[in-house]
Amino acid sequence: MNSIKQHTNNSEGLLTVIGAGPGDPDLITVKAIKALQAADVVLYDALVNPVLLNYAENAELIFVGKRKGCYAYQQEQINELIVSRGRTQHVVRLKGGDPFVFGRGAEEMKYAAAYGINVAMVPGISSSVAVPASQNIPVTKRGSAESFWVITGTTKEHKLSSDVALAAKSNATVIVLMGMSKLAEIVTLFKKEEKANLPIAIIQNGTRTNEQVAVATIETIVAKVEEKGLTNPAIIIIGEVVKHRATLQEAINKYSKELS
Repeated sequence: MNSIKQHTNNSEGLLTVIGAGPGDPDLITVKAIKALQAADVVLYDALVNPVLLNYAENAELIFVGKRKGCYAYQQEQINELIVSRGRTQHVVRLKGGDPFVFGRGAEEMKYAAAYGINVAMVPGISSSVAVPASQNIPVTKRGSAESFWVITGTTKEHKLSSDVALAAKSNATVIVLMGMSKLAEIVTLFKKEEKANLPIAIIQNGTRTNEQVAVATIETIVAKVEEKGLTNPAIIIIGEVVKHRATLQEAINKYSKELS
């Protein structure tokens, strides 16, 4: 779709689902900015950097996210709001990260389309890859990881995804989103696979100015998290690739010493 305003049916309204990126406002895409500038209404979530709302100068701004378990709107209410406004207006649904990575973007687009509303999607930079990268942790690296898993830590039944147990058996990098409340369970699964010494990093508020990082092993990460007081929103990265952060810094320090 070359234009945000390009429609697929006879409705005058439009829903554009946008990925806002992981938190740093500079990581939003140019296409997303253009959509915000063309919006009549912006429905935004808690993880969206509020600076991005400045691009929507002519739009009505409605917060529909949740903070500390308190919902401004339930999902059913968000769906109804999308439909009621989207029949005649351009509604932008602004979500953190990428809306197609555990973001319900696909669900909301399907709901709107079922009511004859045109839909468009602008991908965002996913926190699952960008947040580790911001701390010099690659999700793949030759000799360390040939693949990576991105798994939700909490399913709709509020349980740990069974995929974590499968991922723990592999040599892949394992990235867990929304998993801080299940950290002890995750650690137990990796210990069962005799991976107590496997490196793990937890990054809270990734790419933001209040970012915090804990790097440890499966054996020691729970104590490290308690020591630093880390909580959601955070991303868990498990695998040998976590070591790259330290080895890169060692290379930088070594070069600096050689110059001095």
